[in-house]
Amino acid sequence: MSGSAALWLTLLWFGLTYLGLALGRVPWLRTDRTGVALVGAAGVLGCGLLSFDEAVQAVDFATIALLLGMMVVVAFLRRAGFFARLSGFALGRVRSPKGLLAVTMILSGTLSAVLVNDVVCLALTPLVVHLTRRLGLDPRPHLVGLAVASNLGSAATLTGNPQNMIIGGLSGISYLRFTAKLAPAALIGLLIGYVVVLAAYRTALRAKDAGGLAPEPDVKPDRVPAGRRHTALLVKGIVVTGAAVALFFAGHTMAVVALGAAAVLLLDRVNPAKVYPHIDWGLLLMFAGLFVVVRAFEVHVLSVSGVDGWAARADPVWALSGLSAVLSNVVSNVPAVLLFKPVVAAMPEAARETAWLALALSSTFAGNLTVLGSVANLIVVEQARKEGVTIGFWDYCRVGIPVTLLTLVVGAAWLAVARY
Repeated sequence: MSGSAALWLTLLWFGLTYLGLALGRVPWLRTDRTGVALVGAAGVLGCGLLSFDEAVQAVDFATIALLLGMMVVVAFLRRAGFFARLSGFALGRVRSPKGLLAVTMILSGTLSAVLVNDVVCLALTPLVVHLTRRLGLDPRPHLVGLAVASNLGSAATLTGNPQNMIIGGLSGISYLRFTAKLAPAALIGLLIGYVVVLAAYRTALRAKDAGGLAPEPDVKPDRVPAGRRHTALLVKGIVVTGAAVALFFAGHTMAVVALGAAAVLLLDRVNPAKVYPHIDWGLLLMFAGLFVVVRAFEVHVLSVSGVDGWAARADPVWALSGLSAVLSNVVSNVPAVLLFKPVVAAMPEAARETAWLALALSSTFAGNLTVLGSVANLIVVEQARKEGVTIGFWDYCRVGIPVTLLTLVVGAAWLAVARY
């Protein structure tokens, strides 16, 4: 195949794939983002743009293994009632609306920094709705605060969200160094998020208003339902998770540690069939497909586009932060991060670490812009809807837009200073 034909075919499949990702589906069909990524990868292979062996080599299996291992760990923690017990203990002793908001955001941000933020939102949303109902409070500010904090807190570590895991695999930055560089910015972001939610929902946070939910004051607020509590499994899950985090900080290979933790937890009397449905297999498949599509784009388009010259002149903080923030809200943050892989690779070696950190921070913070900005936001909104709470587009944006703009500027400024 001629170079010109390969170029145009690659642009075709790349454009169709990222258009499908931006739309979230294929028009007139029920194909979702995972299916779009798989179709794109199949198109690349079918047109001979990459050989099968090249496609296999393009997939970063370390990132997929890390995400899979963490999903298994979190699934066991949920099964053991970890999130219900912890949130019941922390949230159930707070009575004031502002105090409840603070504890909710601290809990969400902290857990999201250690575990995958999407799962944290999935576990905490019903509990927050339940507790606000018991206290007769408007649940909307607390749920919006939960979503915002999960995005902000997840920026602190390499295991906080899927895009950070990808960046960890591509950049080679250690868990400890990544956390030391970005945790301060995440903490500042959480403070900004709390203040913005207070300002946006100042009326709702001053008075008791259940937002259409019937309050149930006869039930003690600290009695949050935790489901089946397997004490032995809970202790085992906490110990294994703590050991895994310690090994992350010690510099051990994260994918191996995560798979090892998952393996230890699977050696249990709990039926594994009850754990597997909690693993987002579609997300793993989407990752694999995108790795292939982006690799073809890198080989046939970027190699002849002069990206090396632009990347050498681009500012690793401000330019990447701005571009990734925009792109993350167009096609989602994971595809955006993968698209910037060859751009960062073309930058001077001295600037690459800062560029990866800027990409991690901006793509994560940008997820707060709208309800559609991150999967965590959508999980909170959908889980709340099932509980009878409606969070409108503007209900979220009145917090998400100012939080995103403020944290992006503060985060970029922090990295611009911290790189020296």
